[in-house]
Amino acid sequence: MCGITGFLRSSVEEHDRGVLTRMVASLRHRGPDEEGCHVADGVALGVRRLSVIDPATGHQPVTNEDGTIRVVQNGEIYNFRELRERLGRLGHDFRTSSDTEVIAHAYEEYGEKCVDHLDGMFAFAVWDESRRRLFLARDRMGEKPLYYYADGFTFVFGSELRALLEHPAVPRELSLEALSRYLAFEYVPAPDAIIAGVRKLPPGHTLTITAGCKPKLARFWDLTFAAEAGVDEREWERRVLEQLTRSVETRLVSDVPLGMFLSGGVDSSAIVALAWLARGGIPLKTFSLGFAEETYDERPFAKLVAERYRTQHEEVLFSADDMKQLLDDVGQLLDEPLVDGSFLPIYALSRRARENVTVVLSGDGGDEIFCGYPTFQAELPARVIGRLPQALIRLLTAVVNRLPRSSRYGSPDFLLRQFFRGLPHPPEVRTQLLLGGLTAAEQKPLFSPAVRAACADVDPYAQLADLAVEMKDLRPDDRLVYEHCKFYLAEQNLVCVDRASMACGLEVRAPFLDPALVDLAGRIPYSLKLRGVTTKYILKRALRGLVPEEILSRRKQGFGVPIGPWLRGPLRNILEERLASERLRRVGLFDSEAVRRLVDEHVNGERDHRKILWALVMFDAWRERYLPGQTWD
Repeated sequence: MCGITGFLRSSVEEHDRGVLTRMVASLRHRGPDEEGCHVADGVALGVRRLSVIDPATGHQPVTNEDGTIRVVQNGEIYNFRELRERLGRLGHDFRTSSDTEVIAHAYEEYGEKCVDHLDGMFAFAVWDESRRRLFLARDRMGEKPLYYYADGFTFVFGSELRALLEHPAVPRELSLEALSRYLAFEYVPAPDAIIAGVRKLPPGHTLTITAGCKPKLARFWDLTFAAEAGVDEREWERRVLEQLTRSVETRLVSDVPLGMFLSGGVDSSAIVALAWLARGGIPLKTFSLGFAEETYDERPFAKLVAERYRTQHEEVLFSADDMKQLLDDVGQLLDEPLVDGSFLPIYALSRRARENVTVVLSGDGGDEIFCGYPTFQAELPARVIGRLPQALIRLLTAVVNRLPRSSRYGSPDFLLRQFFRGLPHPPEVRTQLLLGGLTAAEQKPLFSPAVRAACADVDPYAQLADLAVEMKDLRPDDRLVYEHCKFYLAEQNLVCVDRASMACGLEVRAPFLDPALVDLAGRIPYSLKLRGVTTKYILKRALRGLVPEEILSRRKQGFGVPIGPWLRGPLRNILEERLASERLRRVGLFDSEAVRRLVDEHVNGERDHRKILWALVMFDAWRERYLPGQTWD
């Protein structure tokens, strides 16, 4: 795993090396082991490397035999050994044992179609000297990030936004449209970025840049759904277990110490069980996160798995005091604002894991491809209740809004309020509102007059309207899976894990995101993924005997953090400081009186505003780091 960056323009001189050096230095956390740079006429490539495969000779940038192809990569190519053997038979000579060198020769052999041959998590750049062409690619599910900026004269790219901001061509200008999307989604979805003019390369896409030509964006992979008839339940169980086992075995290949994140849920427990079997019972290192607040704490379930498979288990107890200590580091850890309350706890867990291992396997992706979230359970009731007379729906909504409020994880009152606020909207927006975020109408009173005017014509959910068109040929149930994978997984969960882990120089691999397993899940009938109200039905059936029954049968918990009660108690001072009226008026983005009302209502227990208040706190921490001193009026 690494951090990559670089730029392209008609003339790149030796004095540009200083710019590249600063860009590379900004990514040091992603690759603490070494750095590599290449500066030549027209192009600059840089990398910070975390040595996982071939630590001794796998230096980057990597070249082909005659040096006309240069590659920098962030990620891992899991099938690099098979590709290396195949390319060797075709006459390619290899000088290292690294997976990145395989990309150089695959590009030489297959051109831009090389991505079709790669199985892995990756974001890479290929400089083709003979064609004067830069070729970028990002993996299928979006595990590894890639940003870029193009103004017609200069093209800049990097693993993180912070690297681009070190280049003088990239303006430090907030995109107000992206700010609106941040409040709507609780992250900034691709292809947008929070900085104006910067874009994200979407998952499963490539970008080709040739001097004097407009960058060419192309999709090379997408999720597919085609329920396979004539296969009985037992056979689906067998196929799921077989493919998941193969995926875990592939991701155990490492030249450095390896461990497991173990949450106590179905997915991470399955990964630990299958890894233990694949390693012939050799003890694994496992790492779990917990909270003193009982309804948020999954450590007892993680311990069940750790004891069954006799792992070398470590627990990290995360408290409000830990959150307070780490909040000042948010701007350094996150290059783009992210609401997810689990980010800092995952960072703390990653930091502990990095003291023992360099690579961990996680359960990310299982809930999206096998339908594990409450949002999947809520869809059918939403369709039914949505057909009721509007007067009755308004009455039910009023009743729900008067329910007593609880700070317990997954409390029914919170879930019901989220459910009813989404009912009037199209299905794709309804799903998003169940997950969190504010509509344009809800955002409007929070903005300052200047920002309100600038965002008057902004539809923060325009991308969801585009998504609806893209999904028009899919069944309604499959659309739900597609949306979760394209937005919630790729733009929130994987971003959270990438930034939190790479801030410590820790590589996280997700077996559930194996393309073959994702493809298999797309062929399984939806009724075997969500059976009544039972989520991940076929996966749980496949895991019987491997994962404790207490875990298979319990309600989905997810990775919740007690942000609501913490903002009323131990984090209240931070809330008051970050969202102080004088501070908000000085910056000029938000209406100080409207925000003050939210703070007072939450602190007094009148309303639950944890999500929007945390969104504003995290944005302010990011703004202070990347746009210091800027005001909007």
